[in-house]
Formats: sequence, structure tokens, C-alpha cells
Amino acid sequence: MARLLVTGGAGFIGSNFVHHVINHTDHHVTVLDKLTYAGNRASLVGLPQSRLTFIEGDVADSLSTDDLVADADAVVHFAAESHNDNSLNDPSPFLQTNIVGSFALLEAARRHRTRFHHVSTDEVYGDLALEDPMRFTESTPYNPSSPYSSTKAASDLLVRAWVRSFGVAATISNCSNNYGPYQHVEKFIPRQITNVLRGIRPKLYGEGRNVRDWIHADDHSAAVLMILEKGRLGDTYLIGADGEKDNKSVVELILHLMGQPADAYDHVKDRVGHDLRYAIDSSKLRDELGWQPIYRDFESGLAATIDWYRNHEDWWSPSKHATEALYAQYGQ
Repeated sequence: MARLLVTGGAGFIGSNFVHHVINHTDHHVTVLDKLTYAGNRASLVGLPQSRLTFIEGDVADSLSTDDLVADADAVVHFAAESHNDNSLNDPSPFLQTNIVGSFALLEAARRHRTRFHHVSTDEVYGDLALEDPMRFTESTPYNPSSPYSSTKAASDLLVRAWVRSFGVAATISNCSNNYGPYQHVEKFIPRQITNVLRGIRPKLYGEGRNVRDWIHADDHSAAVLMILEKGRLGDTYLIGADGEKDNKSVVELILHLMGQPADAYDHVKDRVGHDLRYAIDSSKLRDELGWQPIYRDFESGLAATIDWYRNHEDWWSPSKHATEALYAQYGQ
């Protein structure tokens, strides 16, 4: 797989994957990114230009993507509208990118017999009760609860159908919540970190009892590359690092690591339809492919993430004011 086409490669998870591929393989990477507010060319600065080609474009534009897919040995499809709050305010971009865009890429992969990996989310499974000992597995029924998760579920099902109906050589991964460098400040962890750095009190939805299963973006990247290289075609793999934490504990840990009182945050109104708990069982990935997370200790991964945002204010500062102004409109 000497030539990879990475869609959404200027976004948070996609850019981390591009860094991982270039640092750990000899592959050439072509990034296709629409450069919406969540895409940032600066996330790819410093990578060798001899091994990286950047193209600004829309995955839903089949005319522009067809040649790119034809020239690639594999497509790794990260491109997606992904912020739940935005999907509740305006679902239409989520349908266009997550469903129509995935369809266009699958059709190109079908025409050119190109290997295809689809990056998805654990949110397609809905949520679990806080006291439920169960975790999501590859056989958990889909039960999405937001426009975002429902469009990702739809794209997953398209991939499965194109595998079965047309023989597309594809795999799917569903991952838990990522954290790490290059994440937009609208998302939970970087928003709280950058609030503290700006002298703003962090914000917590509701009582903060909602649980997320956190994984560092480096570990996610390693898992995706392993699935691309060793995964069984037609299969789905769940990616998780046993990082279950409720939101209240995460905010308090951020404050502790940044030398602030643990209660120096404000409660804001809860998100509509806020899922209670996500939890991933990644046994299949670990047993079949031998993947293991490097960041097994959430506190150390979070500390490294805080250091990154502290040292890269030039990266996140341009979008901070507009992000907080938007949240303020909704009392959050």
C-alpha cells in the first residue's frame, strides 16, 4: 500500500493518522480535505512534502474524487461532520458529507477496485446505562440517537452493503472518543483546557455523570493502520483503550493537572438527547491483530495533551473566540 488517500486528513483524527503513517511507514499520503472550520492545514505543517500531497476538495464531489481513488492503493475515509451540537442545530451538512460523501467514495472504490477503510464511531450503537456492565461489541445492534450518529450509522451500512453486493474490499472501525493534539476547541477536552489557559472557567453539561471511553489519537491511528494492513476484508473492528471516565472526573482532572481547584468549573444546561455512557470491548482487535494501546493511563495521556495545547496557542487561538461566542448563544 504505497499510496494512501486519506479523506479528512486535515481534521483532528485524520491529521494524527497522517502523522502516524509518515512517521511509521514509507507510504505516500494524499490528503483530501474540504477545509471546513474543523480542517486546518497547519495540522500537517512539518511533514515531508515529498511524501505528502494536499488537495482541497469535497468527498461528495464524485468528479473530483474519482481520479484520486483510482490513483490510490487504499482509501482511509476519515472525512465527516462530527460535532453532535452542530448536528442538532443543522443536520443537513451531516447528511451531505457523511452519507453522500461516503457513497461517492464507495462507488469510486468499486469502479477502481481500491482497498477501502471506513472510520466510524461507537455512537452508532446508542448508549448504555451508567450501571450497565456491558460494553459495545461488533455484534451490538445499531441504535443512533442524534443526526450525527445516525448519519455515521448510515455510512457504515453503505460500506457493508457495497462489500456484500459489489465485492468492495473494505473494512470498518468504530472507535471511542479520541483526545490528543490538533483537536478543534469546540470539543470537550480541548475546550476545557483552552478555557483554563485563557482564564475562563470550564463548562460541564448537566451534572457531568455522562461517561465516555477515551482513547488517545496516537493509539487510534496505530489501530487503523493495523486494520488496513492486516484486517479481514468485510469485517468490523471496535477500537477502545479501556478509558471510561465520566465528564465530571475529566474536568476535575484537567483542573488538577493545570494547578487549579478541582471545583473551579460551571454547570451549564445539558445537551438535548445526551447519551449516557459509551464503552468499547476491543477484544477482537487485540486478539486477532495483536493491537495494544500505548496510552493505557488516561492521566498521562491527558497531561501530554495539556502540554500540547499550552505550547501551541498559535494553532488553536484563531478559532477560540468564535467557538465560545457560539456556545454562549445556547447558554453553554
